[in-house]
Amino acid sequence: MPPVTEDTITELAQQRWATAHDPRLAEVMTSLVRHLHDFAREVRLTEAEWANAIRWLQATGDISDAKREEFILASDVLGLSMLVVQMNHRFEAEATPATVLGPFHIDDSPHLGFGADMSDGLPGEPLYVHGVVRDLDGKPIAGAVLDVWQADGDGAYESQLDVDEARLRAKYTTAEDGSYCVRTIAPLGYAIPMDGPVGDLIGRTDISYYRPAHVHFLIDVPGHERLITHLFQEGAEYLDTDVVFGVKSELVVGFAAHEPGPTPDGGESSTPFLTARYDFVLQPVREL
Repeated sequence: MPPVTEDTITELAQQRWATAHDPRLAEVMTSLVRHLHDFAREVRLTEAEWANAIRWLQATGDISDAKREEFILASDVLGLSMLVVQMNHRFEAEATPATVLGPFHIDDSPHLGFGADMSDGLPGEPLYVHGVVRDLDGKPIAGAVLDVWQADGDGAYESQLDVDEARLRAKYTTAEDGSYCVRTIAPLGYAIPMDGPVGDLIGRTDISYYRPAHVHFLIDVPGHERLITHLFQEGAEYLDTDVVFGVKSELVVGFAAHEPGPTPDGGESSTPFLTARYDFVLQPVREL
């Protein structure tokens, strides 16, 4: 057996992980070993620093549960989530760009009808987000399900408030002409959770821990690439310093103010309201 030294350990560890039964696992793990060892050498990592890192990882796992994904948040603020998204979703320029899923998505949002109110009476300025879901050729897509979620008027999701029922999230289905209409309240910019390990780390820097005002969308249509994205309010604070690097200029949308009157769902509002018009353009699945 060759001696284990600072100079030989990387190659020895790579040789062991190269025995993984799955070729892709072998590729990933040998590369991970190489980069981790190079990182440790580059910064001259101390034992105390590595012990602190282990404790941070343990705390990140301890605070995570079905509603709070602290590891996803860590990936987001490191820019890793957006890097992986962009490498894996290289859509045509005309297609709606993808962004991060974020740590607050849940699978079982209620289904609502065209223009139904997902805010369920929560305080806030009424907002209608509407438009068409279509393909790259301009053909509208009927029956597309839009999974929509956002924070409340205080910038909080239900998991941060220990609330069991779904709040400000719903699934909407496009009509025959591909149109959709979401009734909600205007989003606000908000701070990421700062009461956990990620917040503690961010708090040791000058990094802004705020996200600009946005609404999340997930659209999954057979024959098309799954789209996870946001719509951001034009002119909102923190567009240039989004802590999770999710803002793209193509996703920044103006909110138009309206006096009481007709609404995009064909109804009538007795109070002032906002509208945001956006057409989602889906990328077809590429043939291999």
